[in-house]
Amino acid sequence: MTAELYKMTAREAVRSLKRGDVSPDELIDAALARIKATDRAVNALPTLCPERARKYASRVSRGSLLAGLPIAIKDLVEVAGVRTTWGSPIFADHVSQHSDVVVETLERNGGVVVAKSNTPEFGAGGNTFNEVFGPTRNPWNTVLTAGGSSGGAAVALAVGQVWLANGSDLGGSLRTPASFCGVVGLRQSPGLVAHGPKADAFDTLAVDGPMARNVGDLALMLDAMVGADPRDPLAVHPPARSFSDHVAAPTMAKRIAFSADLGSLPIAREVKEICTKAVRRFEGLGASVEEACPDLRDAGAIFQTLRAAKFVTGHAEKLLKHRNRLKPEMIWNIEKGLKLSAEDIGRATLARSALLNRMAAFFADYDLLACPASAVPPFPVEQRYVEEIEGHKLDNYMDWLTIAFPGTLAGCPAISIPCGFTADGRPVGLQIIGRPRGEAALLEAAAIFEADAGLAQKLPIDPRIGHS
Repeated sequence: MTAELYKMTAREAVRSLKRGDVSPDELIDAALARIKATDRAVNALPTLCPERARKYASRVSRGSLLAGLPIAIKDLVEVAGVRTTWGSPIFADHVSQHSDVVVETLERNGGVVVAKSNTPEFGAGGNTFNEVFGPTRNPWNTVLTAGGSSGGAAVALAVGQVWLANGSDLGGSLRTPASFCGVVGLRQSPGLVAHGPKADAFDTLAVDGPMARNVGDLALMLDAMVGADPRDPLAVHPPARSFSDHVAAPTMAKRIAFSADLGSLPIAREVKEICTKAVRRFEGLGASVEEACPDLRDAGAIFQTLRAAKFVTGHAEKLLKHRNRLKPEMIWNIEKGLKLSAEDIGRATLARSALLNRMAAFFADYDLLACPASAVPPFPVEQRYVEEIEGHKLDNYMDWLTIAFPGTLAGCPAISIPCGFTADGRPVGLQIIGRPRGEAALLEAAAIFEADAGLAQKLPIDPRIGHS
């Protein structure tokens, strides 16, 4: 029985825990066995903490939300007593003395941390590799990237190493790897999930969010993450009705807008075709689908400026002290920020507010906005980032991720759900963006789409060893 536990959904595993049919220790054993059997091929969970997991499991209440379910935590998030490297050689031997609020909340709700998931250095970039642990590989074809920066989390879920995992999202770091690995990732509205303590406590660009194999499991994970905390000044109290309840009895949105390129972005032809075909499912599910998009032409420039300023806040000191230990993309991003003037940042801040207002006006007419979750399907893992799409040359290592930026800038919840595969078997995700604080309606529509598409049943998979 233990050998088959990894195939259960998170909700099935939690129900078994609550009934006493299985113990947290048995699930920890199942997770460790699956990690041992699969991680050599994919390198998703390089840091394990089984002793700590068993200690926490011994005092978990069976009545708690997760009831002792083993989970993975991204290696950007501190877990007390566990190695946290941020994917950087600067912190290769760092052991955390405290846990992030995200971890405290999950543990209070019955989550048991069994491992840390791989991430690019400081979460920078959409390909999960670093000088500490090496690259994480795509489980559908191990010569391909898993995406990033929550790549280790997405892979761990896809191959059944854990039932739930957390991630974070600044410029698509939950959505891109979810798309690349055929799982579900949600960037929720800022403040819904408390995190910290952070040096930049008032930042609204980066959030911590849930990843899962299916929408129902993701709703459960989100329920276990939400809540206010005094160390996060933006955090809000949980909603009166759980997200799991919403997903259990979903209602379809009435009007859905769709854009294959958010107006003008370069998108791989096959990705466009798959997402265009997939979104038409909503018509058979009771919604109207119209081709429409707000004006988002300046989203890339706004995001790149504000991101660069954020990199100065978070990493300028590292550039001064450890320049020779930072990857080139980090150096470029920090230096871009250092070159900004107050006027540059002020203009970007005002432009962000104008973009938010355009999105708000758009959502007065439409319930949801759908588009591709990633501009391209998974690419070779050795390729650091995408430099060209359909003949369009890109400017820098972040440009290929621009389709994720509008949701971030407008503070909107955005989910990536599996919607198909390329001709050569690479997963493609559909991104659905909702109104700010509109997670419930977004998850309901995603759950209905998922049930109709039937792709969640494909997981978990055994890693498929590819050849260059």
